[in-house]
Parts: sequence; structure tokens; C-alpha cells
Amino acid sequence: MITNKKIPWDTFLAKREEILRHWETGSSPMLDLDKAVETLKNIPDHKNFAKKLKQAKERGITLIQPRAGVALLDEHIKLMQYLQDEGEADFLPSTIDSYTRQNRYQNAQDGIKESERAGRSLLNGFPAVNYGVEGCKKVIDAINVPMQARHGTPDARLLTEIIHAAGWTSNEGGGISYNIPYAKNIGLEDTIRYWQYCDRLVGYYAEQGIEINREPYGPLTGTLVPPSISHTVAIIEAILAAEQGVKNITVGYGQGGNIVQDVAALQTLDELTNYYLKLFNYNDVFVTTVFHQWMGGFPADEAKSMGVIGLAASVAAQGKATKMITKSPHESQGVPTKEANAEGLKASKIVVNLLKEQSFPSSRDLKAEKEMIKKEVNALIYATLNVGKGDLAQGAVKAFARGLIDIPFAPSEMNAGKILPARDAEGRIRILEFGNLAFDDEIKAFHKERLEARAALENREVSFQMTIDDVYAVSMGTLVGKPRVRGNAA
Repeated sequence: MITNKKIPWDTFLAKREEILRHWETGSSPMLDLDKAVETLKNIPDHKNFAKKLKQAKERGITLIQPRAGVALLDEHIKLMQYLQDEGEADFLPSTIDSYTRQNRYQNAQDGIKESERAGRSLLNGFPAVNYGVEGCKKVIDAINVPMQARHGTPDARLLTEIIHAAGWTSNEGGGISYNIPYAKNIGLEDTIRYWQYCDRLVGYYAEQGIEINREPYGPLTGTLVPPSISHTVAIIEAILAAEQGVKNITVGYGQGGNIVQDVAALQTLDELTNYYLKLFNYNDVFVTTVFHQWMGGFPADEAKSMGVIGLAASVAAQGKATKMITKSPHESQGVPTKEANAEGLKASKIVVNLLKEQSFPSSRDLKAEKEMIKKEVNALIYATLNVGKGDLAQGAVKAFARGLIDIPFAPSEMNAGKILPARDAEGRIRILEFGNLAFDDEIKAFHKERLEARAALENREVSFQMTIDDVYAVSMGTLVGKPRVRGNAA
């Protein structure tokens, strides 16, 4: 049975040998741990993700990072350099292709060859495993800011080995956040174990004096996810990572749309993560936050899309997120051009720069929203601890199996899929159907009251139609989905 215990070093090394032996692409001599330590120690501070995040939090500023990745190594390097120079990105991503995310490395290799013949990327990201340590090192050597792998990989053990050995100092993902929102039938116990391996490797590097950042994936499904649910997953993954020795963790949150709720979410995410880490005696973990710009549907009009981006940037700045993941005005059209990606970066950058000296004013409303988020998170965390008999790894598996934690719209069979969210009259994300979610009657009554108030204003019943309307609302130019006029009134 899975347990939240640090992997013994001998056990880790035996598993590491198995992983590297199994995949031919993992046979690089640069994957020798001593060589990897040497490479990482030679990464300058301005290209170290963990150190740059620390500096940003201490200064109270928000740094920006795009999503981006293409199939061909030279073209990927050019893309990174363009987003760094023209987009003014503070951090760079290598978004990994879908084949690599599923450990289908031969398919990824075929995609590289087809892309070479076509003269353009036919993969939806960068196949880091196929390029190996040498190729990934060329990427970090060619840029002047820190590099992170962003992907969605349930089993990222080989990918993690390669990117860190190449000098990349951040990796996104976790056993829950890179399973439940991404996969259909992969066991949660398996993915937690896979990511414990990834975190144990980072913990080893920490023992050698090397700071590496780890970032659980905050938005989850990115569709009307209540803050307390995404916070709970982030906190659990932060604690699991800390047990393996990770010392620098970025917890994330995806924009909901209501400014007060989003600021409340960012502030409580930082507070609660630090609280629970210290509660479990992980006293030397440095926590930062990342705000993901709107993850739902965007307006087709580029100017309107830029408005959505600007709103997100203002919330990130006033909520004092340490980092923000940006979108582009081409969001509704698919993969953006490098120019559109840079435009989203620059628009976001000017907003956070204009607002960096300003703070969101405290109010009774903000305090009340924060208190409700905290109450909900505490309920979910303690329910998880209870079913796991004090062990968060065991508890997470059982909590998802019983629906005590439930992520809306997730494809995974490990997820109960019984809850339904909807917005209240002010656009704050509430819960319409609770399933088996571990909330008490007081919390449930609060959500019910808020949704009933909206229904009364809109002269309709509280129903699933609210959820449907809300999912499409932003792409149609509003936050709260209003009732649609059907047929002819005559």
C-alpha cells in the first residue's frame, strides 16, 4: 500500500537503475548522478528557477511565464529565445508533447522525423526524452532565464531524470494533478508512487546544496474548479513532495473570474500551504504561488481576448502571486504563433508592472471569502487524513475513491465525478451538487443559499443548466451565464 514515507536511498537507486535500463533513451552517461550534480551546480543563479522565485517573493512582485514547445530542437530554441527577448518572459517553459506524456517515445521519435520532413512542428510540444540530456542542455545553454518542464505526464520519472541532469531547475506536476485531470484509467496509487520518485530525486539534489523548484499543477481541469478543491490537491502534493526532501514548492490556482474570490484564493493558498507544511514539521520549505490566466474558453475576437488577459494580470498582481502563467489573444484559435504568445506576455507584463506597488484592499467581503475557503480546505484535508489514518498518501487514494475529494469534469475513473459547480450572482464559483464531498451541513447551506439567490435574480430554478451556461459564458463576453432565450416568445 502506498505511504507518505521518504523512499530509502537504496530502494531509490534500485528503481532508478531499472528505469534507466528499460529505456534506451535513458542511457546517456550524463545521467550519472555525480555528473548531474556538477551540471546543476554550474547553473548560474539568474537561471535557477527556485532562486529567482525566492527573490520575486521577497520583493513582492509577480513574474511571468508562457506555455510553449515545438518538435524540432533548433526551432524550439529559437522559440524560447523569441519569447525571452521579444516577449520579455521571466521564466521559460518547455511544454512537452503528448506522446512523451504517455511514455510513447517511439511515436515521439516518428513525430520528430515527420516534422523534419514537413519543415514545421507536427507535435504539440517538445519531446525532451528523445533529445536526451544533451539536447535539453542545449536549450538551457541557449537562453538567459530559468527553464521549467510543463507537461501532464502521469509517469514522469525518466523525463524528470533527463531535464534535471540537463540543468533545468523546475518541473511541474504531481501524482494527483497529473493523473485525475489528464488520464482515464491510471491508478492513483501508481501515479503518487511515480511522483514520489521524481520528488526523491529533487530531494537528493537538495541534499547536495542544489535548489530545484517543484510545482503541482493548480488549475486541475480548469473548468469551474472551486478554490478549496484545487487548494486541497496542491497542499497534499506539497506535503508529499516535502516528505521526499523537496525544499522549494510553487502551489497554483487557476483564475475563477470573480476578483474578490480570486484574490482570496491566492492569499489563502499561500497561508494554508505554509500552515500545513509546518503542521507536519516541514519547516524549511519555501512556498511561492502561481496564478494561471483563464483556462476556459476565450472570445474569438483578439481584442476581447486581450481584455481577459489583462483582467487576469491585474488579479495576479493584486493577489501577490509570485508567478503568472500567461495566455495569448489566439487562445480560441488553437496553438498560438510565437508573435501572439509574445503579445500575451507583454500585455501581462505591463499590467503587473503598473500594479506592483499596489495591494488589494482588505474588506469584510474578502475576509469572509477567505474564511469560507479555509473552512472548506480544512474539512477536505482532515477527511483525507482520517480515512488515511494519518497518512496523506493513503488518505488521498481513499478520499478520491469515496468521493470525499472530487474534481469537477475530470476524465479519471479514479474520480467520483459526482459534484457540479456553478457561479453565484457575483460570479464566484460555488457547488450545486456535492456528491460525497467531505463538507458539513453548514458549508453546504452556504453554497445552496448563494445559488438560490442567483436563481431568484434570474427567475429560474437552480439546475445543471446554470453550470452549462457558466462554462460558455466567458467566451461569449460575460462571467455569469445568463438564461438563454429559446424559441419565439410569441
